[in-house]
Amino acid sequence: MSNEFHLDHYLARIGHRGAVNPDLATLTALHSAHVDAIPFEGLNPLLSRPVLLDLPAVQAKLVDSRRGGYCFEQNALFKAALERIGFSVTGLCARVRWMAAPDSPLGPKTHMLLKVELPEGPHIADVGFGACVLDAPLQLETNIEQRTAMGNYRLVETDGLYTISAQRPPGWRTMYVFDLVPQIQSDYELSNYFTSTSSAAPFTSTLIMERVAADVRYKLANRRLTIEGRDGEVKSERTIDGADELGRVLHQTFNVEPPVPVEEVFAKIGG
Repeated sequence: MSNEFHLDHYLARIGHRGAVNPDLATLTALHSAHVDAIPFEGLNPLLSRPVLLDLPAVQAKLVDSRRGGYCFEQNALFKAALERIGFSVTGLCARVRWMAAPDSPLGPKTHMLLKVELPEGPHIADVGFGACVLDAPLQLETNIEQRTAMGNYRLVETDGLYTISAQRPPGWRTMYVFDLVPQIQSDYELSNYFTSTSSAAPFTSTLIMERVAADVRYKLANRRLTIEGRDGEVKSERTIDGADELGRVLHQTFNVEPPVPVEEVFAKIGG
């Protein structure tokens, strides 16, 4: 299969019709459109199906089909699009801290993110953190609060290790920590194998989905559908009671066509 990246297909998928240039305005517009159009979803690991990271497979799944993906797929796709436009992009890797106790040891590098060089300075772009998906790129600048349409974020740095946190109703919550060491494809392949196959990773036992629109965040964790406003304010929450309802949520809220009958998906999460 060809490794050629089809930028026109990608732009049509995310609904971007404006000019594309390697500048902050384009990066911001694409970032917002991407997380609205292509949801974070971990159906493949949940269903014991492989997660493929080669560019043709990522394009076929996330661009040519009504599917989403998780961080390695999402940010690989976004990186390819940005590079095709002319951005200078470096792939990085992070250690997730979202569910970790503050004093717990650091875990493995299981999250992909991007550093994008701009005249305004380097920015972090990340369209694939499926607990609190960023709706806009952030300056790689520490000790300032950075507001986006859907959240408030800050970065701190200690001895070369950056921590990114999101403001939530109870207070600031750490998302992940990362350094600026560039990663190569084999680094992601190793991490992806762990996150897509290990029982220690959440995706093999929990259906996790998220989509960020202009003013609302949709989150699905197994049967629990939550709609959030800015900074994680819960607007509504409900439990999905059956396969038919799950199918409607997948189609109408996340615009996802599952790779198996929805009854099989519900059987995994309906206990």
